[in-house]
Amino acid sequence: MKRTITLAVMALTLLGSTKAQETQVIGKSNIHLSSRMMTPEALWAMGRIGSCQASPDGSHIVYQVGYYSVKQNKSHQVLYMINADGSGQQLLTKSAKNETDPQWLDNETMAYISDGEIWAMKLDGSDRRQLSKTDGKVEGFQFSPDRKKVIILKSLPFHEVIKQNPADLPKATGRRVTDLMYRHWDHYVETIQHPFVYTVTDGGTIGTTATDLLEGEPYECPMEPFGGMEQLAWSPDSKTIAYTCRKKTGLEYSISTDSDIYLYDVSTRTTLNLCKPADYKAPAVDPTRTLAIQSVNAKENLKNNVGYDQNPQFSPDGKYVAWLSMERDGYEADLNRLCVCSLVDGSKWYLNWKSDVDAFCWAPAQTNKKVKTTDPLFYFISVWHGCSNMYMVSQKREVYQLTNDWADWTGLQMANNGQRILATRQSLSAPTDIYMVTPAQKKQPTKVEQITCENKHIMDQLTFGKMQQYWVPTTDGKKELVWVMLPANYEEGKKYPTLLFCEGGPQSPVSQFWSYRWNFQIMAANGYVVVAPNRHGLPGFGQEWKEEISGDWTGQCMKDYLSAIDFAADSLPFVDRDRLGAVGASFGGFSVYYLAGIHEKRFKAFIAHDGAFNLAAMYTETEENWFSNWEYDEAYWHRPQMPRAKQTYHDSPHKMVGKWDTPILCIHGEKDYRINYTQGMSAFNAARMQGIPAELLIFPDENHWVLKPQNGILWQRTFFDFLDKWLKK
Repeated sequence: MKRTITLAVMALTLLGSTKAQETQVIGKSNIHLSSRMMTPEALWAMGRIGSCQASPDGSHIVYQVGYYSVKQNKSHQVLYMINADGSGQQLLTKSAKNETDPQWLDNETMAYISDGEIWAMKLDGSDRRQLSKTDGKVEGFQFSPDRKKVIILKSLPFHEVIKQNPADLPKATGRRVTDLMYRHWDHYVETIQHPFVYTVTDGGTIGTTATDLLEGEPYECPMEPFGGMEQLAWSPDSKTIAYTCRKKTGLEYSISTDSDIYLYDVSTRTTLNLCKPADYKAPAVDPTRTLAIQSVNAKENLKNNVGYDQNPQFSPDGKYVAWLSMERDGYEADLNRLCVCSLVDGSKWYLNWKSDVDAFCWAPAQTNKKVKTTDPLFYFISVWHGCSNMYMVSQKREVYQLTNDWADWTGLQMANNGQRILATRQSLSAPTDIYMVTPAQKKQPTKVEQITCENKHIMDQLTFGKMQQYWVPTTDGKKELVWVMLPANYEEGKKYPTLLFCEGGPQSPVSQFWSYRWNFQIMAANGYVVVAPNRHGLPGFGQEWKEEISGDWTGQCMKDYLSAIDFAADSLPFVDRDRLGAVGASFGGFSVYYLAGIHEKRFKAFIAHDGAFNLAAMYTETEENWFSNWEYDEAYWHRPQMPRAKQTYHDSPHKMVGKWDTPILCIHGEKDYRINYTQGMSAFNAARMQGIPAELLIFPDENHWVLKPQNGILWQRTFFDFLDKWLKK
């Protein structure tokens, strides 16, 4: 497909640079499509909205956008200012360096990170000045409400697990490993982050001396691999910090999800655990078996918050701390509850809700003398039936739904002195944009106002596929929600090649997500129908439905995949049953490998990205061992084995590879330490040794995802070249 792309860049002169004329800033792309069909280049030309924050008075919004250059194979992060009604957008970035993490200091001034330091500027981008002097070590920051202190995240050397090499061997590349968790996600663990408290002068400059909240402790805060500043919070009076930490290392760390919320008193430098009593001692556990059946998860111990606890927020009056809390240790997909803890007596209560709380914020303090039971206490986001919508918790702890969209709301915070909510939203047909939401009051419905239209100049040129929703009967007498995306060039009466999308996780929702890789609209643009089932094991349909997958990776969820594709082939007139493919990543990649051995000639092509192929090998290859323990029940070498473990290892795709008979593309990143790249290579090798048409796309510099622009383009082109070869004959 022929297309022309012009990248708009700005040449800047940098003080002290001898090659100033060569320095360019990657900016918003002016893309002109010769066809109205989406291309990989169009996807990578889109701006990606990151963090955003409303000024204290709610009149302005500062937000971060990432732009990508395929030619330069890198990104540039910039800051924009916009009025709260969507007018007056202004690019604030004045440098070729990335400018990120904007935070308001007052209604006229904001702070941000540039080149590893904290800077400040006025809302029009003027009066820029450097506030911190850390030799470029700032990785995150959060000012106290009174602006007299600031938390700064910095990385420290860590040699608890990987020993430091001798000083006289500076070029030695070997690593002496003495315990588990020596790798995490995509890197060897040789540094950890700690939060430091710095004092801010009356002029706004940050001092050079600091206090480490975890002084002398070999633990990370925030938590790997994705934690950020949301895992710390200042109290309204600026005297206390709540932070998230899993205070474990090595083997103990690798088999546990037990993190806690701690209170740090800034003046006394003392720490209090809000989750557990001071004399709490974790029970001894067998590291080769699931914690589900061990004493750490016994009923009498669950009151000690032994699961994931993270992302604390103080109430407006400072009397409570709320956070996201999972009940059981060793389980990443337990019900994510909203926990509220009284700082007066230590008592806790949990929101009684049917699905995960994915993000939340406190409602503003009630100024009325008489607070009504229907007044808001919290706002939160939760997935239900394939959509992530916004909800309100009343003072009476009742839940009311505020939005009801085929969309995913992905973040929220209070604005306009609590009158409105600043939030981000995306869908299967629209990338992330910023919105203002006025919650429903009395007889007035919720009002939703779109503030940004970041990619309108590209979206207006594209023809999108239309989405449909079906409820498909499953073999256990229930029903699964199935999203169906029609081709962008859909014509009534025609039949189209069709892809079964297999979700990862294994407990991540098939909701209204916008992806720059697994993008349903680019599949539609290439002439494919997409069938995306919310099979057993996914959130948004009750906890029982979500938990049925653990220990049963090859049971009901696989039947659900086949029910969905059989329904599409039998009941949807636009689906060509002779041109079916199955694609997926992570657990979705595992699903593809397994389906390849049981599909009984349904599919003509398979694509597996970063999928698990040999479960026995993965048990000792993956870095977070709690995952395999919970999902498989126990180590593969145990004899006798528990029934679910026996079934899991017996049904591993590598044992069924002799039944493979269909072309397959295996994709993997060599820096994927969650599912090692040897899994993808093994699957490819097994296919080729049997004479099956197969391809391997291997990325030496990518992890579980594909993050570099040129690799992303290569991924898309390889993906569709392979599918077209086998499904468009």
